[in-house]
Amino acid sequence: MSARRLRDATSPYLQQHAENPVDWWPWCDEALSLARREDKPILLSIGYSACHWCHVMAHESFEDPTTAELMNALYVNIKVDREERPDLDKIYQTAHQLLSRRPGGWPLTVFLTPDDHSAFFAGTYFPPQPRHGLPAFRDLLRQIEHAFREQREAIDEQNDALRAALRQLDATDGEGAITSGPIEQALGQLEAQFDTRYGGFGDAPKFPHPTTLRFLLCEGQRRDDPGARQMALHTLEQMARGGIRDHLAGGFCRYSVDEQWMIPHFEKMLYDNGQLLALYAEAWAASDHRPLFQDVCERTAAWLMAEMQSPLGGYYSSLDADSEGEEGRFYVWKPEEVAGLLDPDEYPVFAARFGLDRPANFEGRWHLHCFVDTEALAQSTGLDAARVRELLLSARGKLLAARAIRVRPGRDEKILTSWNALAIRGMAVAGRLLDRPEWIDSAEQALRYLIENHWQGGRLLASSRDGKAQLNAYLDDYSYLIDAILAVLQARWRSDYLDFAVALGQRLLDHYEDPERGGFFFTSDDHETLLHRPKPLADDATPSGNGVAIEALQELASLSGDIRLQRAAERALQAAWKAIERASYAHVGLLEGLRRHLEPGEQLIIRGDGPSLPTWQRAAAAPYLPDRTVYVIPTASSRLPEALAAKRAVPGKVVAYRCRGNQCEAPFDTLDAL
Repeated sequence: MSARRLRDATSPYLQQHAENPVDWWPWCDEALSLARREDKPILLSIGYSACHWCHVMAHESFEDPTTAELMNALYVNIKVDREERPDLDKIYQTAHQLLSRRPGGWPLTVFLTPDDHSAFFAGTYFPPQPRHGLPAFRDLLRQIEHAFREQREAIDEQNDALRAALRQLDATDGEGAITSGPIEQALGQLEAQFDTRYGGFGDAPKFPHPTTLRFLLCEGQRRDDPGARQMALHTLEQMARGGIRDHLAGGFCRYSVDEQWMIPHFEKMLYDNGQLLALYAEAWAASDHRPLFQDVCERTAAWLMAEMQSPLGGYYSSLDADSEGEEGRFYVWKPEEVAGLLDPDEYPVFAARFGLDRPANFEGRWHLHCFVDTEALAQSTGLDAARVRELLLSARGKLLAARAIRVRPGRDEKILTSWNALAIRGMAVAGRLLDRPEWIDSAEQALRYLIENHWQGGRLLASSRDGKAQLNAYLDDYSYLIDAILAVLQARWRSDYLDFAVALGQRLLDHYEDPERGGFFFTSDDHETLLHRPKPLADDATPSGNGVAIEALQELASLSGDIRLQRAAERALQAAWKAIERASYAHVGLLEGLRRHLEPGEQLIIRGDGPSLPTWQRAAAAPYLPDRTVYVIPTASSRLPEALAAKRAVPGKVVAYRCRGNQCEAPFDTLDAL
């Protein structure tokens, strides 16, 4: 039965489970009604296609006929792709944390009551036999079902408490005077957690946290604060040299299992790489054009275009951690294998650089991690630095060619609006700062795909595969896409992109804003009714949708003149204020919107035509100023809103209007004056 239900799903993750002996259902009214009718608890399993431990639990339990028989007898079993249904994932990850008092993860295994879908027990991975303090999955299945039959009153009381706790978590009161205090507080908190040796924050495992690093980089530039700036740049340098980065093809893995960024969890996610591409480009601009950061941008952008961009234009979601049933197998090496591929003068340099002359660092094999920099290699080998770089580059090409014939990790070819928006922004920012028009072309291709396929009937859809879009969009889809369009407009102006961003902003206000307290819900007002309607404020692997909305709506309001957008951003900031005060370091995405609210950024509008226009654009963007936005609008651009139309072009000249908030100076008509 499950094969019929899951085989035609748009989610590769659901398709991976179509042939399981478990009678899986997707999340749907039919499955929920069946659970109510038969008074069976729901076993909800949430994961995603690139997840290593999801594969492990599937092989150990969901493919086992005895386990499947037990699941089918006792439960209505529902399988969910967290990437297609982040609404369900947010709700039940939070429920897991409340029930177990520890963070969740994937696979997420949750047991729900059939009547109201409250979680009454939750965990993550469970083994087939008792191990590491975890019960055997089959034993757990029997115990949970027995508790459901025998302890219904206690479960109902717990469910009431859980629903109250969920409501309290997202409560916003909108009180308090807004000040810059949380920005100072966050800087101090992050400094206390900072790993001065390897970069990053806290102990292993280490995640990139691009939102946090960008906050530090921007605040370092604003304040001329070398401490904040160095926390960002040092972490970015350590990550760029670490095994979390794919040194052959480019791109970053999801996180490092150790404090040195050496051994990653090998899945490669679009959302990480889109954010990191933009961040490394900004770090390049802020660090006197450090070559390492340029190299990261070039290889990450090349990997995104070569491996992750669909022929239709959008970007795919992820690459699996596993191939041939083993995590990381595609990426690791043995020294004798590498020696057989390289010339005698290449191998010693490459081996010293990437640790092949040291003990194995990953399950008896070697994963590439930079141990020695180019200058030290030049000294130890007696070669000049240029020759060392030449040997490393030629060796990289040979290993990349050899790796290309290995069995590749699976690729999840869903195209998600929110993750595509992060990648579009990354390509546009990096393309503009490093003057790479082909990266901007790539960003525009993806943006046009979303407009043509995900924008239907004046509403946004969340996901597509093979051009078939579905699912009502979420807060992150709208807020990230508005932000991405603003980045594209800075790289290459098109009035219809601005029109689209304004339409997105209006739908965001109409369907997602809390009309009573301010701020934005994760789901729309006409979304399926679920256990809870979250209003997420904190950052996780991706930035807070509310934080991005606050910052982007303020910028969009200044371009469009739509005061509704500005006021909604102010209401959202006020609604989030108590959460910002309580834990500022966990809400750095909101702090960028706070900074803009307190100190409106500088906006340059450049009008004109002719060959000098790109020169003006480069000059205006050359100093890295995180609070400056630059829009180059050709004279012939039509359908400009009144706020922009007033900044008139002058025939035969290029002119620039410099504005801050609602105040604009007289136009500059020479580059020297600007």
